[in-house]
Amino acid sequence: MVQDTRSPLARASGLGPAGKGAAEWWAQRVSAVALVPLTLWFVIEIIAHMHSDYAGFVVWLRSPTGMIPMVLLLIALFHHAALGLKVVVEDYLHGLVKFSALVAVRLGAVALAVAGILAVLFIALSR
Repeated sequence: MVQDTRSPLARASGLGPAGKGAAEWWAQRVSAVALVPLTLWFVIEIIAHMHSDYAGFVVWLRSPTGMIPMVLLLIALFHHAALGLKVVVEDYLHGLVKFSALVAVRLGAVALAVAGILAVLFIALSR
């Protein structure tokens, strides 16, 4: 009888998802950490501009302190959402439905992020 003297890590290497997904895991953690201050900033700014009219809001969004964090918030938000939804789809769907859902999640996140960023830039850069 031959005994396997390799460590559990050595036995798991090359089997299943071992070593796969670490980059996505880190990306989701980094985007989550980025979303904390950006979301706090957004909530504080919305509360501060709650009684402003449209013109006041546009003036704020045209400033670098309004436009840049807003674009960063949209990027981090939709990137984080796409990563999270991808994990859900991979865990619960199979076959062609899984592939279709992954494509829909990716395209949906990109489309919503681009639409939001273009809206911010349109407001901020129009005169």
